[in-house]
Amino acid sequence: MSNGNVKTQHMMVEVKARINNLAFIRSRLNQLKVEGKGVFHQIDTYYVVPEGRLKLREIVGETEAELIYYERENIPTPRRSSVFILKIPEPSAFKKIIAKILNIKTVVDKVREIFHYEGVQIHLDRVKNLGHFVEFERITSTTLEQQKEDITKVEKLINELNITPNDLVELSYSDLI
Repeated sequence: MSNGNVKTQHMMVEVKARINNLAFIRSRLNQLKVEGKGVFHQIDTYYVVPEGRLKLREIVGETEAELIYYERENIPTPRRSSVFILKIPEPSAFKKIIAKILNIKTVVDKVREIFHYEGVQIHLDRVKNLGHFVEFERITSTTLEQQKEDITKVEKLINELNITPNDLVELSYSDLI
């Protein structure tokens, strides 16, 4: 069990798209021989903060949660984001404390299937009250050259899945609800 001190900070390239044909996306992922990592029911509680986004991610059946703070541009193309994650060993106690400090913005309830393909994490999300989405994330470095290479990798995968520019979503689920 974690002591709550485990933390990570990294730069990421990410993009999200609304999808109407989940079967087609699954079929393409299967053709690409994408590695499945599992299906997770995630509850993300977003808090009102002056900058960026702050959420507590709880995974149904897990004893720990993650407090995730991130900053990114709201653009409908692959974008860079700065992410900080802190493990929370007792989420229920933490939620009571943080509720005294911050207001809740919204709660996002989703079922997420996670896949890996050539260093890109692919999420097939079924978001309550919003629909189906595919999200791509790739951890990148702080160098602009590497970030551009990683954006290109994500763009190639978007093309492989026949996702159009009109499908891309610029906002977080917390903004869409």
